[in-house]
Amino acid sequence: MKSFGKRPEGERLERMKASPRWAGEGFRNVHPVLPGLRDPSQKVAISEFLCGGVRRVPKGPLPSLNPLDTWLRAPSTGLRATWLGHSTVLVEIDGLRVLTDPVWGLRASPSTLAGPKRFQPVPVALRELPPLDAVIVSHDHYDHLDYPTIREMARMDVPFVTSLGVGAHLEAFGVRPSLITELDWWESWRSPKAELSITAAPSQHFSGRGLKDRNSTLWSSMVIHTPRHKVFFSGDTGLTTEYEVIRERLGPFDLVMLEVGAFHPSWGDIHLGPENALKALQLLGGGAFLPVHWGTFSLALHAWDQPVQTLFEQAPRQGVQLVLPQLGEAVEPSTVDRVTPWWRGVDTMEGPGLPEDEAKKPLPKAMPFPVD
Repeated sequence: MKSFGKRPEGERLERMKASPRWAGEGFRNVHPVLPGLRDPSQKVAISEFLCGGVRRVPKGPLPSLNPLDTWLRAPSTGLRATWLGHSTVLVEIDGLRVLTDPVWGLRASPSTLAGPKRFQPVPVALRELPPLDAVIVSHDHYDHLDYPTIREMARMDVPFVTSLGVGAHLEAFGVRPSLITELDWWESWRSPKAELSITAAPSQHFSGRGLKDRNSTLWSSMVIHTPRHKVFFSGDTGLTTEYEVIRERLGPFDLVMLEVGAFHPSWGDIHLGPENALKALQLLGGGAFLPVHWGTFSLALHAWDQPVQTLFEQAPRQGVQLVLPQLGEAVEPSTVDRVTPWWRGVDTMEGPGLPEDEAKKPLPKAMPFPVD
C-alpha cells in the first residue's frame, strides 16, 4: 500500500490550488489538443492491453554496457548522457550530474506481483551511481516515480526537483522535505552549490497512482541548464504548440530527450510516439535528439522496437541528429555522427525474455489506465 504514495494536503495543497493549472478538483491540460492527435474510435480495452499486440517484448536481452569506467572520466565536451532504460538518463553537464525519472524497480506498478515487468535489469546498480547534484521526477506515474527506487535514494541526501504535489509522494517514500522542491510551470530550482538550474515547463499528460487521484498532482517537462549547456527532458507528453513557447523562453537546446514509446492512436493527446516526437523536436528548435520512454516496459500494443525503428528510418530524411545509445552507453551528443541499429538483432538472440504467462497476470485494480 505504501507504493500508492500520499495525497497532498495543508500548505502544499493550498499552493497547488493557486496554480493557473488548477481546475477545482485537480490539474488540467490548458492548451488545446491538436486536430488528428487522438482517435477515440480506437480505444484500448484492458483485455486487449493484457493480451493484444505482437512482439511487445523482446525475445532476448538488449545489449547493455557498464558505464562506471566512463563516468570516471569527465566528458571532453562538457555534456554527456547515459540512457539507463525507459526515461532514466544520467545527464553529466559541466561537471554536474542530474538523474531523470529514476526507475530501478522490477515493475511499473504498485504491486511486486503484477503489472508491466521490465525487460532486464538496469545496467548499473543504484548503489553504484556516482554522486548526484539533482534528481528530476517529472510526474507521479509508476514508470517515472518508483517506490523502491525512491526509498533507496532517500538515503543519498540529494535534492529532488519535481512537479507540484509530487513532493507528498516523495515524503511518504522517505525523502526529507528540505530536499524536495516542487515547481509549477516556468518556475526554477537553482542549486545552492553550483551554476545549475532546472526549470519546469509545459507538457500535455495526466497524473495519478490509483483510481481516485487522477490529476491530483502536476506533470511537467524539465529543462536542465548551466551557463554553457541546455538540456530538454519531456517527461510524458502529447504534441503541443507549447513547445514553441518553450523554445522561445528556454531554448535553444544542446540535447533534447523526448518520449517515443507507449503510444496508441487513442492516446495521441497524452503521448508523442516517434513521428510526433520529430514534430515536437522541430517546434523546440532542434538539437541532438535522444529518444526515451522505450525499450524497458511493455506499456502499449506496438512492437517493442517500433518507436526506434521508425525514428531510424525517418529522422535522417529530416536532417535530425539522432542519438541512439545502447543501454548504459555514455555518449557526448555533439560528437555523434551516425547511428548503428543495434536493436535489430535482439529478437534473434537467445535469452529468457519474459515468462509466457506474464501477460496473463491482471493489472492491479488501483492502477489508472492507460498505465502511463
